[in-house]
Amino acid sequence: MYPNFLLYGFLAVLATTHEPSLNTEKLPDPALVAVKLTKVWETDTLLRTPESVLYHPKENILFVANINGKSDEADGNGFISKVSLEGKITSLEWAKGLSAPKGMGIFRDRLYVSDLNRLVAINLADGKIAKTWEVSYANAFLNDVPVDAKGGVYVSDNRNDKIFKLENDKLDMFLEGENLQKPNGLLAMKGKLMIGSTKTNQLRAVDLTTKAITDVAGGMGATDGIVTDTKGNYLVSDWNGQVFWVDTKGETTKLLDTKADKINAADIDYIPARKLLLVPTFFKNKVVAYRVDE
Repeated sequence: MYPNFLLYGFLAVLATTHEPSLNTEKLPDPALVAVKLTKVWETDTLLRTPESVLYHPKENILFVANINGKSDEADGNGFISKVSLEGKITSLEWAKGLSAPKGMGIFRDRLYVSDLNRLVAINLADGKIAKTWEVSYANAFLNDVPVDAKGGVYVSDNRNDKIFKLENDKLDMFLEGENLQKPNGLLAMKGKLMIGSTKTNQLRAVDLTTKAITDVAGGMGATDGIVTDTKGNYLVSDWNGQVFWVDTKGETTKLLDTKADKINAADIDYIPARKLLLVPTFFKNKVVAYRVDE
């Protein structure tokens, strides 16, 4: 055995001898680069139990769904607000006549909103309700509303393990059963539908052709909103006050945790071009915007 000082000297010489003449500094693995959130702005507290936020690229504004009461009560108090990308409320009650609006999706000239036991289509031109589709059972709790590229509108029923699809002006059952594990957040993508299963705290994927369900990531609490950065990564919110980054390998990183301050993180949205994450805070009556730094 060599004495320590001789061994260290030998290794130092060896390292020096084999050092390349050119600068070949190894760049960090992109998968290991930390993703961070930086707070940019927050709205004032005129909003009323904001459950979801949705970016409308054509108008370059945000829609915010305000429950304005109990989340399962048909009280007629719910409304949709318009908010600028700088956080200014430009129209507090742009659309009314709702009870407990939650998820939203846009296709062509309509905004689709879940409202307890019905899916509501609102004209983007004037904020008026154009049409509604109701489900037949009494205890429905319709929630998130993504729209696919062909105009298919999906809506989850978090309490009853069901997912519906509006197609050809008809709302039909798309998927149901206990294997959905209380679906809340949805995200329509090419060939698949991403699901946040609140019972098992998981992000999952449904093949739209076979309807087979695959687990993607877990341990994320009451998964509420699901968005993508368009690079195969996801941002997933936990209604209790957390936001997670899920990379292409299914590994999760907690980016936000406001549980200790009793600030919720409901149905989020993300604007990739601005790297802007929008988080509705539910009982705190405001939307908070964060820049996502990768």
